Amino acid sequence: MSPSPGPAPPPRRGRSHPPSLIRLAERLIRDERLLARGDVVLCACSGGPDSTALLHVLALLRRRIGHEVVAHGVDHGLRAAAAAELAIARDLAERLGVPYASTRVDVAPGANLQARARAARFAALAAASAAHGARAIATGHTADDRAETVLLRLLRGAGPRGLAVLPPRAPLWPEAAGAACSGVEPGSAAGVELIRPLLLARRADVLAHLGRHHLAFAEDPSNGDPRFTRVRVRRELLPLLEDLSPAIVEHLCALSDMLVAGQDRPSGGEPAVLSGSEPLSVPLGRAQRLAIERARKLGRPLRVRVRGGGEIAVGFPEESSVLIEDRSVRRGA
Repeated sequence: MSPSPGPAPPPRRGRSHPPSLIRLAERLIRDERLLARGDVVLCACSGGPDSTALLHVLALLRRRIGHEVVAHGVDHGLRAAAAAELAIARDLAERLGVPYASTRVDVAPGANLQARARAARFAALAAASAAHGARAIATGHTADDRAETVLLRLLRGAGPRGLAVLPPRAPLWPEAAGAACSGVEPGSAAGVELIRPLLLARRADVLAHLGRHHLAFAEDPSNGDPRFTRVRVRRELLPLLEDLSPAIVEHLCALSDMLVAGQDRPSGGEPAVLSGSEPLSVPLGRAQRLAIERARKLGRPLRVRVRGGGEIAVGFPEESSVLIEDRSVRRGA
């Protein structure tokens, strides 16, 4: 006879489970203002786990946010299985009531294959977004993808600008926008943005969502091919770094956030000041800096606790971060 499991443990106080993928996506969409009521977003769908979860989440959030979703897949003509994988995306879109279409592009085998396939894919997605009047193209990049990209850029010797990768929103680069305008109204793709609603989520969150909702998906075999440096970073380097620092993915994403914020901030803006006159010299940690940057984007004042038990209040007049109040309380005073 198996032993009795014993009494149930007492309920845990506070959150007993991590936020769902839906909650993480909604938080980022609202904080970064990725979508608004009435916006049309084109979801890039390959049938893989990330884009399948993204399509499902964007469709479920329609009622809360008020946006419209269209889905589009791209067949690069490189693998016979691609058509069957896109069929998975098409079937899910039909069940969700989301319009779906696909484009076949020709990418010849050869050097720099991944970069050329990516360029062709986004040109096709940009053209589809222009045809649907979409304001944004959504991709399924996660925090893991962002951390991997930072490491890849580091390995190639990138500087601060090169490490500001995969932000939550970015303009469509001119080459893709130009390709999109072929055959459609001139300039209609110029305002299209790339958005990444799943950037707060880890790959494990995506897989948990797919399992919870019993969603079928396909795996691209190239994602396991060690000939690609990204695959080796994903399978060899990042696990080693996580052994040394379990929060390395969050740290790398935070670093990229800081560098993106530095590029977005207008040049020549005023430095933060203390009590309206002195430069801000209060040491701030990573979480505090990220909280201030998030508040700056939203244009909301913020109170931040600092080392030594003090509290500062930060405001953002005319796009410049200015400390408007100091409530420092030194211990032992």
